[in-house]
Amino acid sequence: MFAPPPAATATIFATLPDSLRMKGRRSQFIDEHPGHVPTHSVLEGPSFDRDGNLYCVDIPFGRIFRVDPKGNFSLFVEYDGWPNGLKVHRDGRFFVTDFKRGIVVIDPDTRKVEPFLERYRLEHLKAPNDLVFASNGDMYFTDQGLTGLQDPTGRLFRLRADGRLDCLVDTIASPNGVVLDPSEEIVFVAATRQNAVLRVPMLRDGGAAKVGIFIQMSGGSGPDGLAIDEKGGLAVAHVGLGAVWLFTPRGEPRLRIDAPNGYHTTNLAFGGPDRRTLYITESESATILAAPAPEAGLTMFSHR
Repeated sequence: MFAPPPAATATIFATLPDSLRMKGRRSQFIDEHPGHVPTHSVLEGPSFDRDGNLYCVDIPFGRIFRVDPKGNFSLFVEYDGWPNGLKVHRDGRFFVTDFKRGIVVIDPDTRKVEPFLERYRLEHLKAPNDLVFASNGDMYFTDQGLTGLQDPTGRLFRLRADGRLDCLVDTIASPNGVVLDPSEEIVFVAATRQNAVLRVPMLRDGGAAKVGIFIQMSGGSGPDGLAIDEKGGLAVAHVGLGAVWLFTPRGEPRLRIDAPNGYHTTNLAFGGPDRRTLYITESESATILAAPAPEAGLTMFSHR
């Protein structure tokens, strides 16, 4: 529908050292996960703290890494879980959507991992994937499990700051990355197995209506992580294609950023001293990529 946008290639910012790669170690997540999954690690969920350190998860081995501004990896937390999405809250705590344990919270000082949310009403969550905080403290998160076109029952939830849990949409084929637009009146959700980014308008009473496809993609495995800039421009990590797409607030493609070293571009975050750089997790090579944002003044609203 649109002409191909200009293309650029990201550079390697940081590489997981061999000493932290789980070569030869088995994981149920890898053994039973459909499709090809790297066996040494699966990097996801990048998020920055106030000191400029980047944190990312390693899903199958229950690890969270810290990457300092010079690109040095260190193990921050290791626990019994499958962490997928991560956000550093404005109070400093780490909130993690865990494929195995629901949502957990980590104290950055003690590094203690504690359960935060496991159930919706009386039922266990399927397997949460990613999350974002609104300015009022509400948390939006996706509940993916193994949903897909064969079982389009993935869900988008909102956990209000007062503790109420709302299921906003329950008919998504593999809900993944999630962000809010600058007005916080629209939620964007990556529906990986639909190969689409969904637009979820919020009603004044807090519900959702007129949910539709905002961007229809093709190829690869589909959109994974999302990030958004202060003008409403959307960045989409296209896993299986080895690319990140930047779209205008109207959904028009304006730039393609290719990975130089693999096809598992899983997630991304705006960061750096001026917050004008995209940092991208590429899981096949276990690297963090970096690419300059094409416009000045970009910030990531999904990081709070």
